[in-house]
Amino acid sequence: MNNLKIFCTSLKYLKILDKLPKYIYKIGLGEKKFPDNWFDEKKGENISHLNKYYGELTGIYWIWKNLYKNFDKNDLIGNCHYRKLWLNNHYEQKQKKTTQSLFNNLLKENNPIFNKDKTFQVQPIVFKNKNLLDDFKIIHNNDSLEKSILFLDPGLQIAFKKHLLSNKLYPLNMFITTPQNFNEYCQVIFPWLEECLNYCKKENLCKEYNLRLPAFLAERFTSFWFSKISTSYFSYARLGKIFLSNKVNSLINPLKLPFTFKMYPTLHKY
Repeated sequence: MNNLKIFCTSLKYLKILDKLPKYIYKIGLGEKKFPDNWFDEKKGENISHLNKYYGELTGIYWIWKNLYKNFDKNDLIGNCHYRKLWLNNHYEQKQKKTTQSLFNNLLKENNPIFNKDKTFQVQPIVFKNKNLLDDFKIIHNNDSLEKSILFLDPGLQIAFKKHLLSNKLYPLNMFITTPQNFNEYCQVIFPWLEECLNYCKKENLCKEYNLRLPAFLAERFTSFWFSKISTSYFSYARLGKIFLSNKVNSLINPLKLPFTFKMYPTLHKY
């Protein structure tokens, strides 16, 4: 039987995260203080000083360095963000007519698909008139993604470029996989990411919106890496302000209110 462990990263303490299912473990990133029931990336081996460049990747690094050896081979290891949570199915349309709560549609540990596959990503964005390289250049106004190909071992360069010339992006650096796959991913991405950061600093690219340019590069790499292993995916929910409000969550759990699944899943159509 699989033991699902999802690690949710956040830069600040949010009460809503304590209301999530028990298989979701919270990791505090950055410089703020977090309660004792949260993991804190500042405790243990970490690269928290790079969070402004790496975003959620510093949390993934912390899991790798501090928890990986404790994982069982039958575990399923995944991540999510404070605003972005896995749903239990794949949806093509928003559920406009449902009276269900968002909470009841979050990913469940006993989802039968876990008996068929062991690696999952967020449902993809499919671009109609551009590839992943084109999209990156339009958004970030530089060619760092194309340059980043050269920082990989030759055996991966061709495959990565082929992925970037396609039109399907699995976004958000979110995945669920086995401990072995997780370890192999970390062994490759973090040395590569260091090379990417050095290049971006040398070219003075990490500024304003592009301050987290290495994290945006990693999003493309993560999409590539796990799509090599599997094409299974779940939809996700991007939480709005009412769900994240500590004042609201002091009184009720808005995730459990009826009709709160009407606005989901979060879909991107290009």
